Amino acid sequence: MILTSRAVIFDAFGTLLKIQGGRHPYRRLLRIGQANGRRPRPDDATVLMQEPLTLTQAADRLGIRATQGELADLEQLLAAEVAGIEPYADGLEAVELLRREGIHIGVCSNLAYPYREAILRHYPTLDAYAFSCELGVIKPDAGIYNSTCELLGALPAMTLMIGDSRRCDRDGPREVGIKGHFLDRSEDAGDYRELVSFAQDVLRDEASIA
Repeated sequence: MILTSRAVIFDAFGTLLKIQGGRHPYRRLLRIGQANGRRPRPDDATVLMQEPLTLTQAADRLGIRATQGELADLEQLLAAEVAGIEPYADGLEAVELLRREGIHIGVCSNLAYPYREAILRHYPTLDAYAFSCELGVIKPDAGIYNSTCELLGALPAMTLMIGDSRRCDRDGPREVGIKGHFLDRSEDAGDYRELVSFAQDVLRDEASIA
């Protein structure tokens, strides 16, 4: 069913959620591979974000020789990183503002499979979850935006998106008719510096349409 009101898509990390500490378990996995003679490949990041793999499965998929001890340490590091991921307060507030007014909300994220847990833990009641590792397509490919709209039951022209990447969250969505916005939390170089103002603008526009 196509919505007659607007839908909103949020990026995940850097937008709704923040990773504390930056332990970089997958980067460490690639370094182990390099130390054992494996050359980095241009599609390594794509494989990690486009397939539903655990870290140990990723090592096998990429042909990285690592000991059981090394893999166990990396799995523990990954679990600690995912557990430490926290929501931005303005993200929680923006989602609640939109939800109270009946706006359908989705998240669209490029991510490795284990990081899904943090999104589902902190934002468990969204209307759509579009993860690159499950859909097999990565932003800014048009397919991931169209799939997100399909999951939301929304036309791209009636959908807005915001995130902290110009290429993936503003320009890519605009290519398929979604009104994309760039979030820049550190400077005034974006369309918004925080998400509450964005949500308020969405609701103001919705009221003017009604």
